[in-house]
Amino acid sequence: MSSSQAIQSAGRPLSAGAIALMLMLCLTWGFNQIAVKLVLPEIPPMLQATIRSISALPVIFIIGTLRGVKFFERDGTWKAGLFAGLMFGIEFVLIYQGLRFTPASRAVVFLYTAPFFVALGSYQVLGERLGGTQWLGLAVSFAGVALAIGVPQPNVDAKVLLGDLMIVGGAGMWAATTLVAKSTRLRFVAPEMVLGYQVATSIPILGLAAWLFGETIPHTPSPLSIGLMVFQAVWVVGTTFTLWFALVKAYSASKLSAFTFITPLFGVVGSYFIMHDTLSLAFGAAAVLVIAGLFLVNRPSREAAAPADALLNVTKT
Repeated sequence: MSSSQAIQSAGRPLSAGAIALMLMLCLTWGFNQIAVKLVLPEIPPMLQATIRSISALPVIFIIGTLRGVKFFERDGTWKAGLFAGLMFGIEFVLIYQGLRFTPASRAVVFLYTAPFFVALGSYQVLGERLGGTQWLGLAVSFAGVALAIGVPQPNVDAKVLLGDLMIVGGAGMWAATTLVAKSTRLRFVAPEMVLGYQVATSIPILGLAAWLFGETIPHTPSPLSIGLMVFQAVWVVGTTFTLWFALVKAYSASKLSAFTFITPLFGVVGSYFIMHDTLSLAFGAAAVLVIAGLFLVNRPSREAAAPADALLNVTKT
């Protein structure tokens, strides 16, 4: 990717194909937290995340090899790759542990505060300017998150709030990996390489966490749990995460990330029907605020065009 391409990607509107891909990703990710939650009774969280990364790595390698990606070529990206992998591993420690304490319906809302962090980070790191509408959207989303954390519900106690905060921490880590992929040498390599660094680095991190928490699998998992693990490894990590990083290379990080405002809708509705999570009107209002705020962030704004000088400076890092 040349400097001019990097500049164009910051202000480029999402194409019809990119929008279709994002809708598919949002649908998948909205149900992913439900899949994790359904498997938890049979496979503990850290072991589940470790198995997922181990199983996804060959999928990423196969896809990349078929596309001609040279995984072991010396290209000067290993430092940024390991840094992104460290954050990726911490992200899923926080998310999977958080899902032990908080319902999937709450988790999916808090996880998709990631666009809030991406928008702020894009402004600071990538030089992507935000207009008044975008800043209003961030404020509305933040108010929604604050309201959701404070909403009184019959099943909410200190442990649930701890789980909520862990999920928000995971969202912050997800945003950080997106920004690293966009602002370092990783932007020049194939998306399979970017994801490969993260998944490979996450395996020892997640495995160590599983050992520290003393996790074991007491019996052979059911066919449903095995099927959901295959779904997570092959489809969610191996395929949709690769597509995500391909889109991140081509389009504005803040606009792409804000587009995921649709995901909580899928997740909350799915949790209600599949997990039978209890949803109050107050929490529903908080979710609407989060989603509405992210919609405002994604609205086109003349003020939000990225300054060329700032992006030229980014390309020199």
